[in-house]
Amino acid sequence: MNQAAFLSPPPSAVLTNAFADTLDNAVATARTCYAPRIVTAEEVGRDDRARELRDRIARDTYQAGHHTTLQHATFQFAVTNVSRQLLWAFLHAHPFYNSEQVSQRYVAVQPGNAVVPALPERPLALYRATLDRQQAAYRQLCELLLAPAEAEYFRLFPGRRSDRPRWLPQVKKKAQEIARYVVPVASFAHLYHTVSGLTLHRYHRLCESIDVPGELRLLVDAMVEAVRARDPLFFRDIEDPLPLEATPEHALLEAHGRAPVGGERARRFNRDFDASLGPWRSRLVDYKVNAEATLADAVRGTAALSRDELSDGEAIRRVLSPASNRLLGESLTLTTLSKATRALCHPHYTFRKKLSHTADSQDQRHRMVPGSRPVLAAQYAGGEPDAIVPDLIARNPEALDLYQGHLREVFGAIDALLDAGVPAPSALYLLPNAFPVRFEESGELLHLHHKWTVRLCYTAQEEIWRCSLEEVRQVREVHPRIGEQIVPPCTARDLAGIRPTCPEGARYCGVPVWRLPLERYERLI
Repeated sequence: MNQAAFLSPPPSAVLTNAFADTLDNAVATARTCYAPRIVTAEEVGRDDRARELRDRIARDTYQAGHHTTLQHATFQFAVTNVSRQLLWAFLHAHPFYNSEQVSQRYVAVQPGNAVVPALPERPLALYRATLDRQQAAYRQLCELLLAPAEAEYFRLFPGRRSDRPRWLPQVKKKAQEIARYVVPVASFAHLYHTVSGLTLHRYHRLCESIDVPGELRLLVDAMVEAVRARDPLFFRDIEDPLPLEATPEHALLEAHGRAPVGGERARRFNRDFDASLGPWRSRLVDYKVNAEATLADAVRGTAALSRDELSDGEAIRRVLSPASNRLLGESLTLTTLSKATRALCHPHYTFRKKLSHTADSQDQRHRMVPGSRPVLAAQYAGGEPDAIVPDLIARNPEALDLYQGHLREVFGAIDALLDAGVPAPSALYLLPNAFPVRFEESGELLHLHHKWTVRLCYTAQEEIWRCSLEEVRQVREVHPRIGEQIVPPCTARDLAGIRPTCPEGARYCGVPVWRLPLERYERLI
């Protein structure tokens, strides 16, 4: 699919920083493995004979799958005109990247700033009209939610009420954070995105993604061409993209006769999935039964201690309590570099969870806690709206009426576009941020500990905060000696004797969380 498939501006990827002589550098690293000294990139390309050797090594190592040499070269792109759907479906759906993107929590969504596919006249008019209605609903919700957000904010900070103009921008951000649930996943984002040369090769090979094949192909082509302009040799042996039909997701859907969207099958799946969650947003469905004993053994092993010298409970406390392991109070995550703390890699937990698209877009940034996220179209049932309702909206009748009425209009428009033959990836760009993502997520305690610590902070995105709270409560039930040591950052700093207790500074939530037991955690904004 080319740019003619879109009426909106094409994805842009400007190469802002990059390695020099990327192919020469990759081959220099390969030659160094078999040399008595460091081989430099300058040597690799200094004459015809060296270049002939370089080309042979580059080709042979690539074809043999020895790809670590390509990871040294790093490319930073300034990316614009990409949808939130593309970020969720591809750019942030793997562990080997870094992004700093514009936040819809803190930056107001601007009208007309969204993907517009090239459609026939009548579907296009409906698509554009729906985008306009979504923007109007966003503005209305920002206004409707201001009063309840303000009431809660000044309940937390009564001393700030006398200086209302100073703090009103913070209150508006709280309302804006919830109003964004009606914003479509078509909305544009801008970001810095940094990847290795190996990841960029992988992007190109799989750029025919089932969720956003047209938009993604344009972005990846722009990235590859930007690197080619910098070093024409780096992608000389690049493989052609796999056709969409060769991807396992497409084959799985085809094997079971699935239409482009889920329909009635999706409705049954969603109903069964939601029933399996019971009262939870995130339900613990699997874990290592002997996790506490294994963790204790691993801690003892780092210091060659016997059980007589260090009991299971004391071993767990030594590595998991911030009062004993001061690394846990550090803002710089050091746990993967500490021999004792790496023992946390042995316990493992799996959760079945349901998050809105916007919350999951933040949840997936915890790249070492991977999830098996769905083909979004497969979980779209159509008909009645399928959406997460934030608490601030649920507790405000006027906002709730607006929210539910608006969602009925949007889902009706999507169904009409699909009935008119609009391809699913194009029609589903109109899905609101509130659309639920249902999936399983797993991780080692080492990485879940980091996630839970930062996401138990009251300033974390509300849905992820609630899921983290539920997950820690369930871990406490099956592994109490592990679970009782999992605390938010302010509590960790308090136990470690680090001051100030709250690491957020001016963003302090207003609640002395470090003085509260987990059972008393609650929040509205």
